[in-house]
Amino acid sequence: MLRLSWWVYPIIAGVVWLATLLGLLLYWIVDADRVHYVSMDETQYIAYISDVGAAYLKPLFITGCVLTTVLLDISFFADRWLRHKGRLVPNTTMTEKVLAGLTIIFAIIGTAGLILLSIFDTARHPKLHNVFLLFFIAGYVLSAIFICWEYQRLGHHYKDHRSLRISFWIKVFFVVIEILLAIAFIACNFTDHYNPAAVLEWIIAFIFSAYVFSFYVDLIPAVNTKGHRGPMGPRYKGGRGAVISPGVNGNAYPRPMGNGSLGFDNLPLDRGDGQRYVGASEMEEARDSSGSNLTPPGATFLQDDRRRPGSRGGMASNF
Repeated sequence: MLRLSWWVYPIIAGVVWLATLLGLLLYWIVDADRVHYVSMDETQYIAYISDVGAAYLKPLFITGCVLTTVLLDISFFADRWLRHKGRLVPNTTMTEKVLAGLTIIFAIIGTAGLILLSIFDTARHPKLHNVFLLFFIAGYVLSAIFICWEYQRLGHHYKDHRSLRISFWIKVFFVVIEILLAIAFIACNFTDHYNPAAVLEWIIAFIFSAYVFSFYVDLIPAVNTKGHRGPMGPRYKGGRGAVISPGVNGNAYPRPMGNGSLGFDNLPLDRGDGQRYVGASEMEEARDSSGSNLTPPGATFLQDDRRRPGSRGGMASNF
């Protein structure tokens, strides 16, 4: 069963953003019967998001913008914190940490831009509205570029982490498509092609929701790592099974093997009588002869939850 964790924040943010957009669009088409707002140009017959958001549904517009961006920023901070704590694959270089910091900084700039443009609407503050619109688009596009850069470097170190590759390509798609659409949107605005520009604005906004949802892929591995101590190495798969960590006195924590036995990476382990086992094979022979399970001193491990139906498995977690 999928348990609640940090992944709920981008999901809620994406749902709120989609609900806000659909509420504005359907209100203008159905309830308002495609009304021509005072903020629209005389030749314009398709309303911008900001045209609808500046009228009767302004409270909905502001609320949706605030909730979406705040929850998305929590997702950014959660990603960084979970990597720092080792519950997601950690950053391996200072460059990756700097990229993560720039991602958060420009996300905050984009957040401020979206909230302020919803407050300073296009009907009453057109110049300020356009400035904050630029902050919103540029902030989140640059933030996406930096997080793609960070994930590209992480993927180089953790090649067996499929979630990193999926998230990277989703965000690359977002960056490329949004930049192209933003250029077309700006060009249409400057050349007074307001109807195509309005259509492009709605498309850009809906694609932004896909970017928000993509952080689910980033944060979902943290469901399996609540009890994890220390940073994850390249061997952690982010899924079911054991977390492999350094043990006591140089020993290794045991890990479930495909045949149901325990593997100890062939490291010498204390036998308890002053002698040391050569590896896993000798330990298992000793275990078979004694009828008991032998575990190296101080070693603990997380069993595969598939062996204990209904068990939390030691890795499934809430926050």
